[in-house]
Amino acid sequence: MDIEVFPHRVLGADTTEKLLNGIEGLDDVKRTVLQGPKLPPADPNEDPKYADRGIIIVNGKEIELKVKTGRIFVEISNESTIDDIREVCDEYLPFGFDINIGKYIRTQKTTSDNIKYGDADIPDELIGMTDQSAKLADRLTIIKRDME
Repeated sequence: MDIEVFPHRVLGADTTEKLLNGIEGLDDVKRTVLQGPKLPPADPNEDPKYADRGIIIVNGKEIELKVKTGRIFVEISNESTIDDIREVCDEYLPFGFDINIGKYIRTQKTTSDNIKYGDADIPDELIGMTDQSAKLADRLTIIKRDME
C-alpha cells in the first residue's frame, strides 16, 4: 500500500529533514520517495542562506537534497501506519497537508529498468526508480536500515 503526503507548501531542506527522519523512524515504512522541482547545482558565489540544495541527514546518513520537496510517497504494509505518519506530519507541517491512499511507487520492472539492467535481478527498492539516461547515483539514494 502506498500513501502520498501532499504538503500545502513546498518544503525547505530543514523541514524535509525533520519530516523524513520522523517517517523513516517508523517500523512499517518500506520506501520513501520525494517528488518536486529539481534544484539547481550549488553555486559557490551564492549566499548560503539562499542555497536550497544541501546535505540533509536521514537515519544518520548524509543525503544531498536535489529537489524542493512537493510530495512524499511512502510505501507501507499496514493501514494503521497512516495514523503514525499523520502524527509526524501534524508535528512538522503546521500549515497543513493532505494524505492520499493509492498506488504511487512501482513494484514491477519497467521498460526503463529493462533498458538499463537487462534481465539482471535488481533489488526491490530499485524497481521503477531508473532513468536510462542518468547515472543512478545522481537520482537515487538508498538508506539501509539496521536490522537488529
